[in-house]
Amino acid sequence: MVNQAPADAYAPEGVVSRSSAFTFIETTKRIQKALARNGFRLYALIDHSADATGVGVAMPEATVLIFGKPEAGAPLMVASPLLALDLPLKALIWQDTARQVWVSYLSPAWLAQRYHIPADLARNIAGMEPLIAAAIQP
Repeated sequence: MVNQAPADAYAPEGVVSRSSAFTFIETTKRIQKALARNGFRLYALIDHSADATGVGVAMPEATVLIFGKPEAGAPLMVASPLLALDLPLKALIWQDTARQVWVSYLSPAWLAQRYHIPADLARNIAGMEPLIAAAIQP
């Protein structure tokens, strides 16, 4: 199921969804550890499901990790200032109605195309895809 959109989710252009072999909590921890090991800064963790619970709405697990490397992102934003709308990078870790855990993010290749980033600079964000793929597979 890797790289396949879940049956109950709308997949807009540029969004990649990968199924995880692990629980929601384990997936979240594994991605956070992989980010730290690879020099990414975790700017924020937004727990949407906890916020929903706080206002009386039940929803499946959903957490967004916001992360990046200033030394990688800054040159990209110099080349295309509007890219700052989509940086730092984000990964949504969530469960579908069948309790399958997914990780969804904007494809670095799609971001590069959307903002007309030269290939040599696009490599600055391309590494997040294999990092996530490795973190969610046994």
